[in-house]
Amino acid sequence: MATSLKNLSDYDVKSVPNAKKMRFAIVVSEWNFNITSNLLKGAYETLLKHGVQKKNIKISYVPGSFELPVAAQTFIEKTNVDAVICLGSVIQGETKHFDFVCQATAQGIKDVSLLYNVPVIFGVLTDNTLEQAISRSGGKYGNKGDEAAVTAIKMVYFQQSL
Repeated sequence: MATSLKNLSDYDVKSVPNAKKMRFAIVVSEWNFNITSNLLKGAYETLLKHGVQKKNIKISYVPGSFELPVAAQTFIEKTNVDAVICLGSVIQGETKHFDFVCQATAQGIKDVSLLYNVPVIFGVLTDNTLEQAISRSGGKYGNKGDEAAVTAIKMVYFQQSL
C-alpha cells in the first residue's frame, strides 16, 4: 500500500502558504460518519493552523460520498469560496456498488473543479476495510483530512499567485 510508505499528516509546515485571507467550504459525507467526522476534524484544524479564519470556513453535510460533487458545485455557485474540500469514506462491500460510487464521486469532483476552475479537493477514502479507513482518518497512517486541507491551501495559493 502506498499510504504505508507515508503518513498523510506529515508535511513540511513551511511549504504551506499563509491562508489568512482564503475562504473554504468543507462538504462531509454522513455515510461512515465515524470516519468522516475524523477527516473533518483533521481538515478543520489544519486550515486553522495555517491562518484561515473560522468565519471563512463553511461546513455542510450530505448523505453520502456520491452527493459530494453536487454539494461542491452548489457552494461554488452560491457562495464566494476559494476552494471546496470534499470528505468521504467508501468501504468495499460484497457488491460492485463500491466501484460505482468511487468512480462517480471521483469523476464528479474532478468535473466540478474543471467546470468552475475552482479547486475541489478529493478527500475521499476508498478503502477495502474499516481498519484501513480508521488508519487513514487519524490512525497510524495519519489523517486524509489534513492532507486535503493542505492541498486546498496550496491550490488556492497557486491560482492566486498567477
